[in-house]
Amino acid sequence: MEKFFMKKTIAVCLPCILLAALFCGCGNQDDLDGGKAVKQEHKNPSSGEAPIFTADTRISDVINDPVFGDYGRLIFPVEKGYYSGDTLGELRMTWYSNIDPDKTVEIVNYMKAHEEAGETIFYDIYTDEEKAADPDKNDTGLFFFKGKPGARFAVCNAGGGFAYVGAMHDSFPHALELSKKGYHAFALIYRPGWDTACEDLARAIQFIFEHAEELEVNTDCYSLWGGSAGARMAALLGSYGPEAYGGGDLPGPGTVVMQYTGHTEYTENDPPTYANIGTSDGIASYQTMQNRIRQMKKKGIDAEIEIFEGLPHGFGLGTKTVAEGWLDRAVSFWEKQM
Repeated sequence: MEKFFMKKTIAVCLPCILLAALFCGCGNQDDLDGGKAVKQEHKNPSSGEAPIFTADTRISDVINDPVFGDYGRLIFPVEKGYYSGDTLGELRMTWYSNIDPDKTVEIVNYMKAHEEAGETIFYDIYTDEEKAADPDKNDTGLFFFKGKPGARFAVCNAGGGFAYVGAMHDSFPHALELSKKGYHAFALIYRPGWDTACEDLARAIQFIFEHAEELEVNTDCYSLWGGSAGARMAALLGSYGPEAYGGGDLPGPGTVVMQYTGHTEYTENDPPTYANIGTSDGIASYQTMQNRIRQMKKKGIDAEIEIFEGLPHGFGLGTKTVAEGWLDRAVSFWEKQM
């Protein structure tokens, strides 16, 4: 639903969101302070038991599982009016298509297994003092899908029309698949709203750079990924860098990967960009996205776009669709920039 949102606030555009809802269902790669690691006491798994979540598990049982502590509520949108379904298999999210129950189950089992093994999978990006001063910052943080030590990192940003964060379909799956390829991947939970979302992304990048040694990440030629509103976030940080949004004097991304957005803005200094979108997207025009990539290429920016016949908005990884496999090609594009 992201194309109707302009730069300052969602408030004036909320009617547009509700109306649309009716119509769409680089170098070689060879706890923490500031934002603290959120960890619970763990029992070392001794029996090798498999995680227990299934498609029939109630969403509320995942949120309230003691292993996730206070951050369990951030695994699904805190703005509850934007998702429905009682169980993992029944999960539906506003403006998103092609939600894969098997992937949903895989993600929550990954989180549970890694927490039970004593690994940190969630980081606060703001201090307790900052969250006390601005309570909305309580609903932010980074979910960490760890790759190989010393690998580069990506930050994945879900869409949700700047009204909510659709991470379970639009950033967690991407981050999990990137980690399987050996890359470190973070999925950002941000404050909905154009400016606040970009500020949170800039802060997340700053956090990762500040704690790169502890996180075992290589900060060279990092990438920003996003779908819909999340694509706008990635593109804006690509265009103007973290410093423009309060993230300090840090390098911008080496690559931007963006899906289904009507974002048109770019600069001559934009990083290499891979994009994709479906021809049946009733929210973001594929012609608009295609034209942006065309104009970037004219400026000498390495840019590619894939347009998928018949796909609607929010297809995510594109599992069992004509888009399946696009993430592999996006990773290859990123690797070309390294």
